[in-house]
Amino acid sequence: MSATLEEVARVAGVSITTASRVLTQNTHPVRAATRQRVLKAAAKLQYKPNLLARGMRTERTHTIGIIADDLLSPFTPPIIRGIQDYLKEIDYLGLIVNSDWDPDIEREAISTLLSRAVEGIIFVESGRLAPTQELVKSQKPYMFVHRLFGAPVQNSVVPDDYGGTRLVLEHLLALGHRRIGHIAGPQGWHSAQRRTDSYLDTLSQHGLEIDPALIVESDWEFEGGAVAMQQLLQVSPRPTAVFAANDMMALGAIETLRSTGLRVPEDIALTGYDNREISRSLAPRLTTVSLPTYQMGVTAAKLLWQKIQGTAHDVDEVQICGRLYIRESCGALPAQRTHDELDVATTVRHRLTGQQPEKR
Repeated sequence: MSATLEEVARVAGVSITTASRVLTQNTHPVRAATRQRVLKAAAKLQYKPNLLARGMRTERTHTIGIIADDLLSPFTPPIIRGIQDYLKEIDYLGLIVNSDWDPDIEREAISTLLSRAVEGIIFVESGRLAPTQELVKSQKPYMFVHRLFGAPVQNSVVPDDYGGTRLVLEHLLALGHRRIGHIAGPQGWHSAQRRTDSYLDTLSQHGLEIDPALIVESDWEFEGGAVAMQQLLQVSPRPTAVFAANDMMALGAIETLRSTGLRVPEDIALTGYDNREISRSLAPRLTTVSLPTYQMGVTAAKLLWQKIQGTAHDVDEVQICGRLYIRESCGALPAQRTHDELDVATTVRHRLTGQQPEKR
């Protein structure tokens, strides 16, 4: 059982008021020697402050809520890890709720978290377009991370899908490809639309005519990518390279090419998006762009904390660009290469700080 404030005060030989001033970082002056006695006593007794009681007095609980639509999504855990790692640095705790894509569960989760006096809420991979009336009325800050649907909204941190797609296409163009197919994601999705928009704009800016037959909408899944690749192979002349909007569809496309006797990258170069773990396990390994999930989580937590501290206000959509990983599937590297793939550092793009990406 944790020691009480009274026990710390008794061991330190000070009043409860003095002990509280030291341990709650009260601005009231306390002599250095006295402060050291209190801190030493607290460490000896393994004293932990009662954050709930403190929160009732100060309206600060050092706790935020994290609502995820799907904890089993491959992208959710690294986002939450980024959030929690930043919270650990500032001595905050995250309460995690899985809403399972159910608006009713999400509304109930918001009410429950607010009743527990969280200082803010982060929505992870949310389909929600705006905060609930209850959240707005509470005046608690909030952030969205990796929103999947709808138009850009304030207080959201998302991948720079437009910039990431440009990285892939500029690379394929530099390799000499001019007929580049695109296996697109479902266009109701935020990320799918941006990747398709960037595909269209990048090719147009390089003076290439857009061939609608080279764009096939799919469903993010392996089977969908396989079917889309079959359709692209019917186009004449067929593409020399294909950009799939995610790695799973790219893997399906590779399966179709293999089943028809075509080689990657000798006959058709192939690239993906997301940098899923499996993209590094294939032969040939897949050229792709990483989804900066961890950094998105860190950024969202940092912005929320700044809003809690009153040092930041509502922000525009924050876009963070991933990295282009060049592997054998695009033809830029020999298939027998065994050491790690090249990675192309990119910029973190948003309108707040203009910060540069961490070196890895």
